[in-house]
Amino acid sequence: MSHEIDRRMVLGAAGAAVVTGVLGRGSLAQAPATPQKVIAVNTSLRAGKTTAAGLTLCLEAAKEMNPALETELIELAGLSLPGGPAAGVPLGPEERDDFPRVMAALTDQRTAGIIVATPVYYSGLTFLCKAFLDRLGACRRDNFALADKVGGVLAVGVVRNGGQELAIQAVQNALLCQEMIIVGDGRPTAHTGATLLNPGTDDIAGDEFGLATARNLGRRVAQVALRLARTTKG
Repeated sequence: MSHEIDRRMVLGAAGAAVVTGVLGRGSLAQAPATPQKVIAVNTSLRAGKTTAAGLTLCLEAAKEMNPALETELIELAGLSLPGGPAAGVPLGPEERDDFPRVMAALTDQRTAGIIVATPVYYSGLTFLCKAFLDRLGACRRDNFALADKVGGVLAVGVVRNGGQELAIQAVQNALLCQEMIIVGDGRPTAHTGATLLNPGTDDIAGDEFGLATARNLGRRVAQVALRLARTTKG
């Protein structure tokens, strides 16, 4: 379910380091006995574009916290996520449902962190993001299978103040209902999550501040996930 990301989209990552800062790594040097994993879920209808590029930065930064950390990008574009099961409506005889394999990846015991990303549509979520969040109700029914996993959110808008934080908060609210541990983008930006700008060019390389928030979010999710893993195993 991973897609190759056009590297030109993330050329601005080096410049973003000016405001990204460095999180302490000393306490994270030793990996847990069982390899941990961070999964990024792209709810954009356009696979491999700017939202995916932002998530790629998150995952790269997460892995910097510990090379043993596994990462995966799941693209929901092209998958079938019928809404009926979220309301108890059975699938039709010809209806395909790809959600069970997405859920299996998210609920895997190795998955310690989940980053959800959405483009901003009218200060809100994509319908694919809403369908995904609604279908996560199955995780609640499965003894809260996502409980205590670390969650972070990324949003991409066409202007700097284009509703990114509203979209992030909507996703966070849904993840809180799963008993997940929600984090923001971490120091030094340290706000609700990663907020990126795509000015209609499908190129986020010039958005140094947004790229910094993406990397900070990836680091923060990994940082908390690894600490929790050590505490649990200790």
